[in-house]
Amino acid sequence: MSRRYIRLWRLACLGIALGATAARARMDTADEAGDAAMDMGSMQGGSAPSDARDPHAYSEGVDFTRGDARPRLADEESFRSILIDNFELSRVDRETVLPFDLEAWFGRTYDGAVLKTEGSLASGDLAEARTELLWGHAIAAYWDTQAGVRYDSGAGPNRKWLAAGIEGLAPYWFDLELTAYLGESGRTAIRVDASYDMLITQQLIFQPRLEANYYGKDDVERGLGSGLADLSLALRLRYEIRRELAPYIGVEWVNQYGGTEELTRAAGGDPKDTRLTLGLRFWF
Repeated sequence: MSRRYIRLWRLACLGIALGATAARARMDTADEAGDAAMDMGSMQGGSAPSDARDPHAYSEGVDFTRGDARPRLADEESFRSILIDNFELSRVDRETVLPFDLEAWFGRTYDGAVLKTEGSLASGDLAEARTELLWGHAIAAYWDTQAGVRYDSGAGPNRKWLAAGIEGLAPYWFDLELTAYLGESGRTAIRVDASYDMLITQQLIFQPRLEANYYGKDDVERGLGSGLADLSLALRLRYEIRRELAPYIGVEWVNQYGGTEELTRAAGGDPKDTRLTLGLRFWF
């Protein structure tokens, strides 16, 4: 029995020795491969082969190492756009009215000038208009702060305001504008505008839009009372023939409140109105 154990012990030791020899051989092979790779790497930097790809093939031949002009990045370029969001035809008190809503901007990624104008034409005359010239600055991925001036024209005396607000894309994809105004003689105002584009198809889009105006004091000459002056809800269904061109139909409810409602009734007008609209939305 002791001889058998001795024989088994010798066989085990031989197996261990053979395994260690094989492992050492694998390590030597890996070291040689690493040294070869390092040697190949050290060969880089020499003359390129005759069939090597032109390093400027995708830069239109511009060699930036020679001092050629560096390309301008997207946030260094100036862009522009004009959006006529609403240009429509509607009937109000048996009169044809042409409401319009335009926004234009020019600038770069973070800063730019913004022009907004909204109003209506009646019987060929300017019934009312609000025009704002603002400077916008991006404060987040979907939000801009805006500051500038506002000018009210049309029926009644013209008014001038300082404006400051925020515009952007709220959670759940609501377009939101919130602007505060400071006018002459201590006048103040707040305007809220919110809309949402609901895609029925890729070309057919349903848009609800809500707008409210609040004034801090009465302005009898322009028919405005303090508090919530008016609230409008519009529902529009547009068909985008192209992204830049979309006719639409819609309905709009306009209600006046508080002192504004009283001034409108005193002037013989109706503070509540429902309008059927036919219009065109386009941009370029």
